[in-house]
Amino acid sequence: MNHNLHPVFRGLTTDEYQELTNHTRIHEKEFPKGALIFQNADLVTETGIILTGSVHIENTDFWGSTSLLSEVGAGGVFAETYSLSHKPMMVDVVAASDCRILFMDVTFLRDNSLSGYSWHQKMLSNMLSISVHKNLTLSHRIFCTSPKTIRERLLTYLSSQSQKCGSESFEIPFNRQQMADFLNLDRSALSKELGKMRDDGFLTFHKNSFTLLHPVLNESH
Repeated sequence: MNHNLHPVFRGLTTDEYQELTNHTRIHEKEFPKGALIFQNADLVTETGIILTGSVHIENTDFWGSTSLLSEVGAGGVFAETYSLSHKPMMVDVVAASDCRILFMDVTFLRDNSLSGYSWHQKMLSNMLSISVHKNLTLSHRIFCTSPKTIRERLLTYLSSQSQKCGSESFEIPFNRQQMADFLNLDRSALSKELGKMRDDGFLTFHKNSFTLLHPVLNESH
């Protein structure tokens, strides 16, 4: 594995990466689509680094209703907060596709005796950057689910995806059920509103591909 390809190891030289592996446990594991990687209430010491594929971060309530909180793709990291704080998981991590995960025990980051090593400082900095990015992602979901109406939530989410891609035409990483979970909406209500928005000239779509439009307002003269 080329460690420089992953943000969590950014800036580490080959020698520094080797020193890191001498002070912690790092191993790879493959998961099929749908596999449960980490579960709510698990106590974990390892952070997951996605080499290939993607995972979903989900919350399942007492009655079995699941909410999709985020999707993490190749190069992304999950469970870093829980592994560092040693608090029980409050979410499930599920393989969204066949994936290969690199697991790293991060308890070494709390070992002050290692603070003099250059790789230790770099790893702390990288993990902080990843944590900040995760907070921004969570803030984005809160921003998208704050509007009261279904249409407003869809417009907010799709507008943000368009801006992210730099184009009026783009693909989203969710199917309809996942999109409904992410926006905290009923799937049938979401699909119905998308149909209305298409009829009103706001967008066109096919599966997870969308194109945003400027609706033409008909005025009576």
